[in-house]
Amino acid sequence: MNKAKLIEAENRFLALYPGGMKDPQLLEIGKKHKVEKMIKLTQESFAADRFSNSDEVVESMSKIAGQSSLVSVFEKPKFRDLVKALNSEERAWLAQGLGEFLHGDQRAGFEAMVDLLGEYKLAKWPLLTVFGVYYNPGVEVLVKPTTAKGVIEHFELELKYSPRPSYEFYAGYREAKDGGRKGNLPDISFDFLGYHFDQDKLGANKEGHPSVFCQL
Repeated sequence: MNKAKLIEAENRFLALYPGGMKDPQLLEIGKKHKVEKMIKLTQESFAADRFSNSDEVVESMSKIAGQSSLVSVFEKPKFRDLVKALNSEERAWLAQGLGEFLHGDQRAGFEAMVDLLGEYKLAKWPLLTVFGVYYNPGVEVLVKPTTAKGVIEHFELELKYSPRPSYEFYAGYREAKDGGRKGNLPDISFDFLGYHFDQDKLGANKEGHPSVFCQL
């Protein structure tokens, strides 16, 4: 990681938002994304004892993905329709994968979800990572393709992005995120900074807000 670019981004961030991640302007942006609501819903829906009912878990996955501002409007209906079409065995497979990812063998759970969703051409990074970032905010990381590619380039990370999700990339990206937090401002993640302060190169949403605000 290019630490000089990280420090530069941190300084520019504080110049705009003296309160850091708790600055009133950023808190207002967070409200628009309903961050607290989504965290609560996800943590309640995917508590360890909920995974005895696969149908309930999979329906919750559809509901949360549908309500999340982090999932593409094109992927939401496709995922909703897929959930409706899955048979009981596939529902159990998907639910078990998420359960392992959140509460057990994370690699095995991630790969199980990739295998199942891949059969229906829905093994998309946001769908695979949105539940983790809501369930364990500050620990897990959301992987959005444009964001990830821009962050890797901007901060010169030794990672190679692939549209086909892999646990190796996920773990490496999360490790890089955690490494970025060891700088001057541990509560500001490097992905947020890079996207916000190089908008022409890395992109921003239509309102000009950093599109990775909800990286949490």
